[in-house]
Amino acid sequence: MKKLIVLGLILIGGSAMAQATYGIKGGLNYGATGDYENYGQVIGDASTVVDGKEKTGYHLGGFAKLEFLGIFLQPEVVYTRLNTDYGQFDYNIDKIDAPVLVGINVLGPLNIKAGPSFQYVLKNELENTTLSISEVENEITVGYQLGAGLEFGNLGFDARYEGAFKENNAFGEAASDQNFKIDSRPSQWILSVSYTLN
Repeated sequence: MKKLIVLGLILIGGSAMAQATYGIKGGLNYGATGDYENYGQVIGDASTVVDGKEKTGYHLGGFAKLEFLGIFLQPEVVYTRLNTDYGQFDYNIDKIDAPVLVGINVLGPLNIKAGPSFQYVLKNELENTTLSISEVENEITVGYQLGAGLEFGNLGFDARYEGAFKENNAFGEAASDQNFKIDSRPSQWILSVSYTLN
């Protein structure tokens, strides 16, 4: 019984010592989606593969942070626009990102963090072309984010890399005898500025 009381007091004390904050964030992202592949009527026909060129996008959202003894949990909800240049057209994705990061305060204002990133694709579209594209195979996918940050009072600066674990294709028709697919998974650098509201 005494052990249970002591354990309860430790948990209550730990919860009281944990610091919960929340805020807003936004910034730029620079990256691309996966390959564009133009093939015949059947996948596996002779095809042309084009690597997407990185372009600048943006993001805006909010975060919460629960910190205890230098370790923190940071879930976020962020609207992201990711752009890719495939030469003859641009491919744009609007998505909601929900990373759940675990981080450590390393030294002074510096921290490092990593964790899974859940994404929900709101819209994918082509620009500067008459080609049409279908919805992505999976609207909800899981990737990862990892990076480092600096905090100065309520102001924070963050640099991260975001990647994905598996393909998530969208298909389209280029001509009467040609089809294509684009791998929509992101590969991008994310630069953010955040402001803690409490």
